[in-house]
Amino acid sequence: MTEQRIGILHPGNMGASVAASAAAAGNEVVWTSEGRSEATRARAEKAGLIGAGTLDAICETCSIVLSVCPPHAAEDVASAVVDRGFNGLYLDANAISPERTQRIGHRVSSAGATFVDGGIIGGPAWEPGTWLYLSGPEAAATEIAACFIDGPLGTAIVGEAIGRASALKMCYAAYTKGTSALLSAILATAEALGVREELERQWSRDGSDFAERTQQRVRRVTAKAWRFVGEMDEIAATFRSAGLPGGFHEAAAEVYRRMNGLETAEAVPDLDTVLRALLLQSEAPRKDRRR
Repeated sequence: MTEQRIGILHPGNMGASVAASAAAAGNEVVWTSEGRSEATRARAEKAGLIGAGTLDAICETCSIVLSVCPPHAAEDVASAVVDRGFNGLYLDANAISPERTQRIGHRVSSAGATFVDGGIIGGPAWEPGTWLYLSGPEAAATEIAACFIDGPLGTAIVGEAIGRASALKMCYAAYTKGTSALLSAILATAEALGVREELERQWSRDGSDFAERTQQRVRRVTAKAWRFVGEMDEIAATFRSAGLPGGFHEAAAEVYRRMNGLETAEAVPDLDTVLRALLLQSEAPRKDRRR
């Protein structure tokens, strides 16, 4: 594989781990370091990334740009790149619906760049177990998969149609993250109706640890609630595009919206704090409905 100069824009924990996998394969990986926070700088340094200053510098000097950002920002990030005349390979590895991926792909391709659809399944790729799925006409024709070959991130090509990788990501996350929201809502409802203790006792029969695991899952998911709001909206749109109702994941987005901001850098919130946030934020609508 020919070594590449690869740009990543705003490396969060997931983006930094993906970029680190690319760096492990011998690529030079740079990021938009100008004006970024100390936390972002520390994360980029840990991942072995090189500060390139501005987005203009990345678009001028990189043959590949990776986009790993919150779902709501995916189109703005792509537009910012192509508006600067970038004509290399653009990998969109965001948790967005296939339709939105296709829209971004058309925008990127129309501007003269090469587009590859990506979907990441798993946690930040510091250890093996996370997979980057790739699709689109250029996914197999280019060396994009080989860019990660020596790092812990696994890669697989799932077809030539733009949107297939995103569709796989959406279907997978619909279960993993959707059920976390469902369990959160179940516990909050049981709390409101005065039967949470009995429900957890039932879950714990025959030595099951399901009740304890559910409590931990509900508490810990608060750390990513801010990001999961947009992802649930994207999954809802994906379901609707397939002719299925999107209401469940719209509700999941609301559950995560109510959890947003609970976890601090110092601690994971206790369960009672999470349930209070879910229930207190539902009181005003209930009162409105009684009027």
